[in-house]
Amino acid sequence: MTDLAGATLIELTAVDEGRNCRRAYRIERTEDLFGHQLIELSWGRIAGPCQTKRLSAPSAAEAITVVRRVLARRASAATRIGVAYTRQDADSMAAPGASAHQ
Repeated sequence: MTDLAGATLIELTAVDEGRNCRRAYRIERTEDLFGHQLIELSWGRIAGPCQTKRLSAPSAAEAITVVRRVLARRASAATRIGVAYTRQDADSMAAPGASAHQ
């Protein structure tokens, strides 16, 4: 999953209906007017309120390092919460309202 670190938008979901687990995680990486990288992390229950954390990195390389660490933590979800995160593809995100967090 850490090979996705160079992407500007990553949306992940972890769903296990039997355990009533429906989680979403979104990572968005952009650049500000001064060339710094902005990383926005959003997480929460699908279709529910989410929490957001914003980080800044002076370069794209450092931003990718931050994103890799976040993705490594998400990759361990199967052990921690009992269900793995999967990446949402572009087709499922294209429909209005399909995104877990807007």
